[in-house]
Amino acid sequence: MSSEAGSGTAAAPVADQAGSLAKQPRQPQGKDGLVSNVKLTQQQDRQVIYTGDLMVRAKQVTAAAQQAKQIVTSAGGYLSKEESNSANDTEDTATLEFKIPPARYTEVLGRLGKELGKQLSMNQGTQDVTMQVADVESRLKSAQQSLDSLRTLLKKAGTIGQVLQVEREISAREADLESLQAQQKQLATQVAMATLTLRLVGPVAVVEDPSDEPAGFFGGLRAGWNALVSFTKVAVTVLGAVLPWLAVSVPLIALVIYLARRGRSRRPGTPMPPQGPERGDPGPEAA
Repeated sequence: MSSEAGSGTAAAPVADQAGSLAKQPRQPQGKDGLVSNVKLTQQQDRQVIYTGDLMVRAKQVTAAAQQAKQIVTSAGGYLSKEESNSANDTEDTATLEFKIPPARYTEVLGRLGKELGKQLSMNQGTQDVTMQVADVESRLKSAQQSLDSLRTLLKKAGTIGQVLQVEREISAREADLESLQAQQKQLATQVAMATLTLRLVGPVAVVEDPSDEPAGFFGGLRAGWNALVSFTKVAVTVLGAVLPWLAVSVPLIALVIYLARRGRSRRPGTPMPPQGPERGDPGPEAA
């Protein structure tokens, strides 16, 4: 009964909606039936950390290190860490850590691998930290707003207890805020500059390639043998250091023991006290 009674009144709005939908202009479609006039939202800029590890065999390690510094500096980068080992001209090694703008990272990496000497190995890695950066920024804004609210609440505190409680909360939120700011700064530094570790070795310097190391049983056997050789070297070294002391101390200890035993043998024995007559035996007078 309700459907029949309301059919006359409900038909008009439905008809009006259908007519309005029919009058709306249709969006142009392509050949495949897809709507072609759709605006896509611009993708957020990605935050990527670039890292690289390059090993080059150079004729002169010192000259190659200076040339590498010039290449990186001309690209807008700088040297952050340097370690060198100067045994001789042919066995020198050096490890340099550079910070390079990401836009010039690929170019600098190619130049270092070609112009310094023979490239032995190269490893590259990337880490997308876009979500991490966004999370830190969101937490940083929330912490700042919470801190502002607490400072406003501090002005309205009426008792000393309320003031102390709000100040404790403010101190805790300030510590969290500083930690988030440090994380944001570290991420910004890593994203702004790519990290490249360059290792330079001399013409005859021995370099172990990790890919040539056997895996499984033979790898464990080789590691165990190397450990045994290292332990033997350490034991022989310790024995060589202790042996001169033993050569001097052992005769002295033997002489002390000999003299102590000789003194005991020459010492006269203590006289035994005379034994009296046993109980029940007659004495000489009685006999």
